[in-house]
Amino acid sequence: EKMSRRNRTLLSLGLTSLALTMSVSAFCSSYWCVGTHKVVKPICLSPVKMKNCDAQIAFNVQALGYLSLDFDGRLKPRLIKYLWETGEDKYMLRYFHTGFWLSCEKHNEGDDQEEKCRSFIELTPGETQGVLWLSVISEFMYISLLAMGFLLMCVEAMCLCAKKEMSSLKINAFAAMCTVLSGMMGMVAHMMYTTVFQMTVSIGPKDWRPQSWDYGWSFALAWLSFSCCMAAAVATLNSYTKTIIEMKHRARL
Repeated sequence: EKMSRRNRTLLSLGLTSLALTMSVSAFCSSYWCVGTHKVVKPICLSPVKMKNCDAQIAFNVQALGYLSLDFDGRLKPRLIKYLWETGEDKYMLRYFHTGFWLSCEKHNEGDDQEEKCRSFIELTPGETQGVLWLSVISEFMYISLLAMGFLLMCVEAMCLCAKKEMSSLKINAFAAMCTVLSGMMGMVAHMMYTTVFQMTVSIGPKDWRPQSWDYGWSFALAWLSFSCCMAAAVATLNSYTKTIIEMKHRARL
């Protein structure tokens, strides 16, 4: 009987630690949403970038010559290329990923790939920034309550080892409350962030708006953390209920 209760406590503890690890990882990352957005192709006027630009020119290129100053001050004929592209042909797609804190996009400069990041809070429209801050606060509370539940479960496991059943039962009740509240805060935080991102896609800055987007691995990790949190809450409440029933049964006997 004692081993059964200890196993239930260890199950709740394992689920809570898993949920806590995944929630922290998801909150700190910037892969909640990923996609591409359109940017204007770079103009191939610089002799330094001519080789990089040649790879991007597929059609409609006209070569013109002109005189320019060389590095030693002498006039030297150079060849420049102008792109005669209109409509969708003058745009290229650029990959980006966004989280609570940053929105990063990859810039291709020849063989090198450089990531440039901007604050996602500054990108969100003014009317949705309040909702974003509420989601950030809710996410902090979600992680804090999860951490508190984890610590209470650790104390409960130590009380079981010391054979203090009543003390461990009271701690078990507080741990269950913290885990349930944590799950509710996590669900609210995730839903509010999704709403803010969709609003930013609709009315955000024109140079950021995605051409296409989807949810990233951080979003999936956050909801998996929520699922583990709720499973831990159910396991903790189940352990509390079973312990009460067992104690009443022993009292009758």
